[in-house]
Amino acid sequence: MRLVNIGYGNMANASRIIALVSPDSAPVKRLVQDARDAGRLVDGTAGRRTRAVLVMDNGSVVLSSLLPETLSVRLQDEGGGGEAALKRGEKNQDE
Repeated sequence: MRLVNIGYGNMANASRIIALVSPDSAPVKRLVQDARDAGRLVDGTAGRRTRAVLVMDNGSVVLSSLLPETLSVRLQDEGGGGEAALKRGEKNQDE
């Protein structure tokens, strides 16, 4: 099992993620509300603004305050920690 940092010390199982989307569209907002109503929502934002929604293969929905692009880089990195993005000079969204 490989974990990916989704921000502020929160981790998600990378092998269970099936979609990584922006929370701005109406269908995604409905998906988040339906998951909240059904008790399948995991809020990993630490009280900050939701910038990415992770849809898991078991039907749960995870909220992250990191940008989808940042999470995508972390998923592609071997370690899942975003070290390659930092080496390229991209801003770390965790701090």
